[in-house]
Amino acid sequence: MKTLSVGIGCRLHSSAEQIEAAVRAALGTYRFDQIRVVASIDTKSQQAGLLDFCTRYALPLVFFSREQIAAVPVETYSAAAKTHLGVDGVCEPCALLAGAAEPPASRARLIVRKTIHAGVTVAIAASTDRAIQQQDLP
Repeated sequence: MKTLSVGIGCRLHSSAEQIEAAVRAALGTYRFDQIRVVASIDTKSQQAGLLDFCTRYALPLVFFSREQIAAVPVETYSAAAKTHLGVDGVCEPCALLAGAAEPPASRARLIVRKTIHAGVTVAIAASTDRAIQQQDLP
């Protein structure tokens, strides 16, 4: 069952391969085929690496505005996101927003807080308790 929402923040020239490596590293014991949706900030909507990654694996990609992202409290503050984008973080709020945005989810919670791999930040939210069976939350 696809229950995971993956929030991604990345540099302008991050490749699909770098993004995939970061997502796979963040997944840990979760399976890649559990990913339901990938999300990022709307300023990344034309970013080739992100688009290529999602196309390669037929993953839906959604974007959220700065205002939507700013309304979600972050667990892990990002000075870079604040400086470059004007928000306290990208990957965590995007994972949460995407997890709550699509049925049957009425809410989502982070199961993997912000991780950084080769300049790509990834956070993962679960939209149902079924996705949380593999590991305990902190």
